[in-house]
Amino acid sequence: LAGSLFFVSKPSFATNGDNLIGIGPASKSMGGVGIACPQDAISSIFSNPATMSFSPYNPGSQFDFAGTVFVPSVEGSVEQMGQLTKAQSDKKAYAIPAIGFSIPLGDEENRWRMGLAAYGVTGLGVDYRATDLDNAKGFDFSGGAGTGPFAPLIAGEYTSLQIMKFALAVSYKLNPQISFGLSTHLNYSSLDLRGGSSFNYAFGVQPGVVYSPIENLSLGLTYSMPQNVTHSSVTDFNQDGKLDNMDLESPQQLGFGAAYRVKELNLLIEANAKWINWSGAKGYKEFDWNDQWVFNLGAQYQPISGLSIRAGYNYGKNPLKVHNGWDGSFNPGTGAPNSVNDVQGVKVPTYYYETFRIIGFPAIVEQHLTFGLGYQFSEKLGINFSYVHAFENTITESGSNPFGMPVKLKSTLSENSFSFAMSYKF
Repeated sequence: LAGSLFFVSKPSFATNGDNLIGIGPASKSMGGVGIACPQDAISSIFSNPATMSFSPYNPGSQFDFAGTVFVPSVEGSVEQMGQLTKAQSDKKAYAIPAIGFSIPLGDEENRWRMGLAAYGVTGLGVDYRATDLDNAKGFDFSGGAGTGPFAPLIAGEYTSLQIMKFALAVSYKLNPQISFGLSTHLNYSSLDLRGGSSFNYAFGVQPGVVYSPIENLSLGLTYSMPQNVTHSSVTDFNQDGKLDNMDLESPQQLGFGAAYRVKELNLLIEANAKWINWSGAKGYKEFDWNDQWVFNLGAQYQPISGLSIRAGYNYGKNPLKVHNGWDGSFNPGTGAPNSVNDVQGVKVPTYYYETFRIIGFPAIVEQHLTFGLGYQFSEKLGINFSYVHAFENTITESGSNPFGMPVKLKSTLSENSFSFAMSYKF
């Protein structure tokens, strides 16, 4: 199951850092909310396991099957010595699956529930292979003779990070006002930096709580612990002829949510805030990512029985820190870099460190507008659609190239995604 779900998806799909804004079209169409009042089983398990006890399908059961078609647009460029080299990353539509269910555990008071889900949660990457940026002879140190030695134009011309999450969750309703939940996570991760795909697993937990102090108001709180994966032999960062290992850690996250239902208007409004600790996560802190606050706002309106109209907004500041004035030059006598950056014990030449950060992993979009529809055909069968647009954002920084000449690096990213789900209540 892991392989069949995992390889349906490819890079690059990034939204909040390299995380999707939500799971399932109901959540995505409302800006990725769900910590306080999700509308289906998969987003309950993903956003806050405690919400299974207060979800619309409760006290029954629900099975969801969802898929997302993700269409990114990525462009990178290097400008130096009066020459601009730019390219579009190979543009494809990527399929991202999600499946899950939530059921009661059989006690007469319906206090306990269980959920099981699998979904793609993280993806990032570029594919500049066979473009002008993929130039192994980008720098000729022979003084123009064309005999070498040569150095590549950039690092990170091909990158691919993908993470599937498998979650087993339980929730316990203490009383009509409060519920506690716990989800255990198994992350199945793949990293390919043009040295071949490296796969590994990581385990984690996500506790959560939901509290309803008054009728129609719910408050949610959830925490996800970090999950570290060691990827073996992924790339030769320092060009010593050996493929280096890399630890890559899904960061700890803390999320808050509030939802209010205006019954007389058939209107649900939810707002979430989430803190993502990129600066403390292995594989991100070495490339100087900032922590990120993500803010979500979503609404659902039901004008007639069975029909839900949804809209939302999601904002998370680009976590990639901008560096300017760095020294990417090499010593012409020895061929050694004049400046290096430490990446998990490996000394990476500064020029290639910066091209990898800016061009190889451009997780830079910030603003998302989301829309969607849901329709309940019967008491048991329903469908949901969503559309998410991530507005174009650009990151630019400057320093010096291996010859010591001024260079400017630039990446631009925008995204569109379309999701569909079928839900069956039983």
